[in-house]
Amino acid sequence: MAIPFKYSFKNFKSRNLTTIITIVGVALVVFVFAAVLMMAYGVQKTLKETGSVDNVLIARKSANSEISSIVSGDVQGVIRTLPNIAKRSDGSAIISNEPVVIINLDRQEGGISNITVRGVSETIKDLRPQVKLTEGRWFNFGTRELIVGRSINERFKGAQIGDKVKFAGDFWEVVGTFEADGSGFESEFWGDGLQLLNAFNRGNSVSTVTLKLESAESFDSFLNAFNEDRRLQQFEAKVEQAYYEEQSTFLVQFITALGVFITVIFSVGATIGAMITMYTAVANRTVEIGTLRSLGFRRRNILIAFLFESLTLSILGGLVGVFLASFLQFFSISTINFNSFSELEFSFALTPDIVVSSLIFAAVMGVLGGFLPSVRAARLKIVDSLRAV
Repeated sequence: MAIPFKYSFKNFKSRNLTTIITIVGVALVVFVFAAVLMMAYGVQKTLKETGSVDNVLIARKSANSEISSIVSGDVQGVIRTLPNIAKRSDGSAIISNEPVVIINLDRQEGGISNITVRGVSETIKDLRPQVKLTEGRWFNFGTRELIVGRSINERFKGAQIGDKVKFAGDFWEVVGTFEADGSGFESEFWGDGLQLLNAFNRGNSVSTVTLKLESAESFDSFLNAFNEDRRLQQFEAKVEQAYYEEQSTFLVQFITALGVFITVIFSVGATIGAMITMYTAVANRTVEIGTLRSLGFRRRNILIAFLFESLTLSILGGLVGVFLASFLQFFSISTINFNSFSELEFSFALTPDIVVSSLIFAAVMGVLGGFLPSVRAARLKIVDSLRAV
């Protein structure tokens, strides 16, 4: 004979204070847990959206980021001969030979951070159509002008239109701002690749080469031709989106590991709180438990009823925590990407998987916190319980 669920819900009302305290404790832990997962996914999502599925990025195999990669001029020429590269209306290949460097810039709120400056080729508008100018104008090729991503424009000094940024012994004028669908490009400066090479005395060696394919489905054909050319053995070609997603791996792992460690510590407190609440409930309802047993309810029915109460409280706390965490999607933060050692702004991102994981985490706290008190309630003897009247 099962104990009706309404019995457990009625007991919630009879101890409002302890019920609310338990729910709040679990909610705060789940909020932190969900926030950590949202932060890690936000980094991954931002960098993944930086690339396009029909673009291919070519870098040196030994390089762990663009700034440590070198592609010489003769290799750039070989890449241009490969098949399946998309062409512009004038017949020129849609390829951008891109030097990437890091400069220092002052934050609006104080302090200095590393900023990526990317040199691009004249095909850039065809290569990355998601990049949209929002204010000012595009830089003129052949001049030392820059356009700046929205994130850098909003958070750094000297990154506004009309400002001049000094690096490589010269001043570069900011002439426009751009957006790129919230991707990592919004945390960069862009300028003429040839001017950037001249400023840093790099000859014709760029960091990476990015090209557009005729279609995303032609990647395998392109890759086969790339791998068969012995002159390209020291380089690797990846779908641009996959390359930038891999750039998030170390930072995502670090955020997740640190966040989970902190959350586990907090969860111990929440679990102990739930356990105290349920032990108190058992102590205050000794007579009720004896009465239920005398009416024919079995020990396992008592255990299930009390475990259900603990689980319900934790799930309610989990729902509250996830609800509060969902508002983090309206906020953006920035950090240093450990791969590129440069500034990266990203937004918290909530997914169904994060919601499910957070609720499972809350349920585990409820089970751990309620199991021992439930066992104690189930093991109370009828005579001893009724004697407490």
